[in-house]
Amino acid sequence: MRILLSNDDGVHAHGLEVLYQALRSIADVTVVAPFEEMSTTGHSLTLQRPLRMIPVRKDFYAVTGSPADCIYLGVRKAMKALPDLVVSGINRGANMGQDVYYSGTVSAAREGCILGIPSLAVSLNVNFDHPPPDTHAHYESAAKLAASFLKKIPAMGLPKHTLLNLNVPDLPFSKIKGVRFAKQGFRFYSGGVLQRKDHRGRDYFWVGGTYEGFRPETGTDCDVVESGYASLTPLKLDSTDFDFLSTLEQDWSTKIFKQPKKARK
Repeated sequence: MRILLSNDDGVHAHGLEVLYQALRSIADVTVVAPFEEMSTTGHSLTLQRPLRMIPVRKDFYAVTGSPADCIYLGVRKAMKALPDLVVSGINRGANMGQDVYYSGTVSAAREGCILGIPSLAVSLNVNFDHPPPDTHAHYESAAKLAASFLKKIPAMGLPKHTLLNLNVPDLPFSKIKGVRFAKQGFRFYSGGVLQRKDHRGRDYFWVGGTYEGFRPETGTDCDVVESGYASLTPLKLDSTDFDFLSTLEQDWSTKIFKQPKKARK
């Protein structure tokens, strides 16, 4: 089995190294990851400037671009053929609810999915109110779960254009209650913007805010991880709201697109 591994925390991130070591026991692994941290960059390809792919060590490459760039170049240049799997992580921090749209970690897996490759994003639910040093976070727990699950993916028959999003509690492996299949939840953030002035008196802004909890709904990724389980959520590329599409077709098409009556001569 051949795996292309990436992340958004950068090629030197501790979580990437832990996952690489775990996956080496089950597959041939090539790492193509961002040269520097690219967290919350979402899904983007770099078209306005050239990219460099820099060898770091054997089977490790750093790309001066986004996580999606890494998969794009990894498949076409580093590996020169489609890998069997694309894996992205381990992210420092959960990627649950609507976070999947901002996440560079998920975007790398999504790029693999776009290319028709079975893909998995892996994240560790680190508590950013009291963040532990990287060496104290339980990346090994997430790596062990990911490696055991990846062995099963070829037999699962993962649907085309569906990727998997794994979020793991920051706990010792023995204390994780298990894995539950979960739907996407919704998280709340303060939405704060910090405004300051530079040395020339011009305004500049730090966009961010703090995490304020999640919508209390049973069976979501947020609920499952909060309960001490790892959550596994299938995500589709097609984000069409089919229920509302049906409503538009049945109830609104004649109202919105009704042909005007011809004026009498």
